[in-house]
Amino acid sequence: MARNALRHIPARACNNGGWLPLPKRDKHTLSRNAVLLIALGLMGFAFAMRAPAGAPTQPAPAAVAPVSIPEPTPLAVRYYQSGNALFVASTLWGFAVPALIFFSGLSARLRDVSRRARRHWYLELMIYFVLFALIYFAANVPLDYYSDFSRPHEFGLSSQTFGKWLNDELLNLGLDLIGGALVLWIPFLLLKRAAERWWLYTWFAGVPILFCLAFIQPIWIEPLFNHFGPMQDQVLLSRIVDLAHRAGIDGAHVFQVNKSVDTDELNAYVAGIGSTKRIVVWDTTLKAFTPDETTVTMAHEMGHYALGHVWKGLLFLSMALLAGLWLIHLCVGRILRRFSLRTGVKEPGDIAALPLLILLFSVFAFLLTPPLLAVSRHFEHEADRFALDLTHDNHTCAMVFVKFIRHDLAYPTPSRLIQILRASHPSAGERISFCNRYHPWLEGREGK
Repeated sequence: MARNALRHIPARACNNGGWLPLPKRDKHTLSRNAVLLIALGLMGFAFAMRAPAGAPTQPAPAAVAPVSIPEPTPLAVRYYQSGNALFVASTLWGFAVPALIFFSGLSARLRDVSRRARRHWYLELMIYFVLFALIYFAANVPLDYYSDFSRPHEFGLSSQTFGKWLNDELLNLGLDLIGGALVLWIPFLLLKRAAERWWLYTWFAGVPILFCLAFIQPIWIEPLFNHFGPMQDQVLLSRIVDLAHRAGIDGAHVFQVNKSVDTDELNAYVAGIGSTKRIVVWDTTLKAFTPDETTVTMAHEMGHYALGHVWKGLLFLSMALLAGLWLIHLCVGRILRRFSLRTGVKEPGDIAALPLLILLFSVFAFLLTPPLLAVSRHFEHEADRFALDLTHDNHTCAMVFVKFIRHDLAYPTPSRLIQILRASHPSAGERISFCNRYHPWLEGREGK
């Protein structure tokens, strides 16, 4: 929950500055994330800072030689189609699980069990939450197993052992329980004490926690799942540091993470804010990319810092959170009045209303996702342009996306509908085309 954002929101919490649009980001994560994220809307995002401070020397003609968009292989087409089917199935399942728990009356029965403690309201809330979280986790294990473990192995994109997958799942469950214990009481207390303004006060409480998550995730949460260390190639690191200096970026650290224990896919991303800001590159990427390709990739990540995407992203997500909480407020009372006899829940402040809050947040998150994804795609396009302005290496930049298409079975030209509903990044085909045509310095003009 604290580690990942809702499946409907573009990318994982604090990691959405990624260079490459990972298929794993579309996995079904509601079972681990929704409880805490619905309660306070704790969504993370990480990008961030200024504009390039200089230009490289005039590139050789090969640096701007056009690169053709490769045709997807039959395996990539099957991966794309099965991914779309999985997206539909996981979305519907994400709606169905909380709906079944709530409308079947199971949630009310869990509340009755928790009330046997009859010592303290918080203790009742925690007993209910633990029981609910375990049921929610169990209900989603089959789909999580297929999307996170079985399917990547089927397509040759994962090297993860079953033990590592299970360990990560249990770690996520543990983080959910800790997160719920820390913050779940806030919205339910507000629902009891300020029924007409709970959504606004919850938002006021949620925004600082959102920033806190963006700050602590890189240093406390992500290292629980993988080992992070300094980049081992000192020559490449020196090259990246020099590039950052030219970009006007100081204080951003570069980390290498051993994602090869989990996946064979490629990625790099930015994370953190303030003193925890960092650029993270997967060891799989370092193995697959040439030094020039890695440098261009890092220039893209620097663009997120230089262009202030972290703060802009947090602002957009905060506004979406406010809209989602307000829409929940408009609907939850009406639903409870109509189905109170069937569900055994009469008031939004009843802890048994949690599955309904999750269901409503999931629905509204799904509806609010297209504009958030559009913002994310715009940020990624800006970062692509920044990388080209900084390096003038169009050919290498385009070849990075070609390599991604071939290595990660990326579909280069997804349909417009799929982009609207799922894509946090422009398609690989669009990015190759942009690399081919964007070189204003050859026309005597400066880049943006």
